[in-house]
Amino acid sequence: MQERLAELQLALYERQLLQPLDILIVGATGSGKSSTINALFASQQAEVGEGVAPQTEKISSYQLNSALRFHDSAGLGDSKQHDAQHGLRIKSKIDEFCRVQGNTSHLDYYLIDMVMVVLEGGKRDLGTAFTLLTDVVLKAIPPERVIVVINQADMIMKGRHWQHELNRPDITLEKQLNLSASSVQRRIYESTGLNVAMPICYSAKFNYNLDALLGHITSHLPAEQRCASSAA
Repeated sequence: MQERLAELQLALYERQLLQPLDILIVGATGSGKSSTINALFASQQAEVGEGVAPQTEKISSYQLNSALRFHDSAGLGDSKQHDAQHGLRIKSKIDEFCRVQGNTSHLDYYLIDMVMVVLEGGKRDLGTAFTLLTDVVLKAIPPERVIVVINQADMIMKGRHWQHELNRPDITLEKQLNLSASSVQRRIYESTGLNVAMPICYSAKFNYNLDALLGHITSHLPAEQRCASSAA
């Protein structure tokens, strides 16, 4: 994973993007946003809820290294009232900006560079995630700054065909993961009009495919800094 982080840092430098790269993680309750952060850090950073009991009520920040910082948001799908409140917090975070002082003047940049939508593997009802995309995320940030990933790859087939001794899927499950990622990509386009890249499937619980997750982020870096003054 250190090699992937080095690739990310080099890509940020080549594109002259400010470091750290700030990624807001959003998704439904139980999708594993906090677990994803803990897996990438290889330590307990964010508190994780049991079942569908949410632990993240406010947006908290976790810096992995000098190149990458995550912002963990509350999960949606508990109630319409809570979803409305959390949606406002997410929009407020996307709209937050910071001031960078130059030699003779200053520039205002939005803090959040990208939004990563985490979906729950094995769950067919993605209505909450699609609503989050259309009603909150895409109204606040351009679609090219949004990536979609699928956590809990081990549960895509309800736990079957997962090789626990190797912490990875067998061939049957690998094929199903590809089919599920393709299906999610198509369903997102049909529901939101957003043509996202093929989602990466991973398992935060078993540390599976985390390298690919970081590579997915690097492959979809924005071309330029998100400047507040021009509402980029």
